Amino acid sequence: MKLLVTGGAGFIGSHFVKGMLNAEDVERVTVMDALTYAGDRANLGEAFLSPKLAFVLGDICDRGLVDTLMAGHDAVVHFAAESHVDRSFQTAARFMTTNVLGTQTLADAAMRHGIERFVHVSTDEVYGPLTEGAATEEYPLRPTVPYASSKAASDLMALSYWHTYGAPVCVTRSSNNYGPRQHPEKIIPLFLTKLLRGGKVTLHDRGQHMRNWLHVADNCAGIELVLRQGGPGEIYNLGGGTDMTSRELTGELLRICGAGWDQVTYIPDRLSNDLRYAMDWGKIAALGYRPTRDFRAGLEETAAWYRANPDQWAPMSNSLPAAMPDTRSARPVLESHHAH
Repeated sequence: MKLLVTGGAGFIGSHFVKGMLNAEDVERVTVMDALTYAGDRANLGEAFLSPKLAFVLGDICDRGLVDTLMAGHDAVVHFAAESHVDRSFQTAARFMTTNVLGTQTLADAAMRHGIERFVHVSTDEVYGPLTEGAATEEYPLRPTVPYASSKAASDLMALSYWHTYGAPVCVTRSSNNYGPRQHPEKIIPLFLTKLLRGGKVTLHDRGQHMRNWLHVADNCAGIELVLRQGGPGEIYNLGGGTDMTSRELTGELLRICGAGWDQVTYIPDRLSNDLRYAMDWGKIAALGYRPTRDFRAGLEETAAWYRANPDQWAPMSNSLPAAMPDTRSARPVLESHHAH
């Protein structure tokens, strides 16, 4: 198999690339990455020692480059995306450009070159919040923030190439990932890096927001399963075995770092902070998918990496943007004028 991986220098993509380089039937893995703030060659590390790996610096919206790279590959796994909710509040146009138009550019080239499998990697956030139950793959898309909306639109764009042209597209939607080398803008590495430096962390509202947690290795195993066995035109939810509120998660991270609740402050909730995400992943389980990583052991492993590698995450932590303020209280009130 000759595999093209977009966003392969990012958190999930780099873990996936390393795994695929060890597969006997993989002849070549070409990583295409724009190396924005979330992508780093260091994430690939020892993968560069493999003669199977080729790295190309480039943007998925560059049609000429995408067309050139697509030729000679059998399959595509598409990770490249703008993926941080708070950043999407400030630069929504960038999210739409990369996530939707970039996906369209890739799908168009994949169709022209007869790619045998195109796996588009997405998120549980496209389903929006659920007060109860769990979303199956047929559940309506109800995203609430610009990031999730751009991913929902990119899912539909990718799947349209199956419905319209018969392009062999599959979509995976995973819950919250965690693991070593994740950018410290995400909650687990953000809290770990602050606590390890003796700093304080902030919880939105009362810390009641519920998320499902999936180790990056389990997500990559599920994506590989879809790459090899998924049905064209199908969507597969990928979930982990642990649901936690952000307060419960904070308690685990405090324990691991030897910190106390005096290092936690509560702040007003952020804009449109969905209370609960939940997915049913019985469909991928029928193909043999099972998350294997114990959550608490995975957190310990993750914390150990950040504790041992401050030189790799400290520069990123120092350059994090300020949190997006909640401007709802500043919105003008429109008066209603009635005729008497």
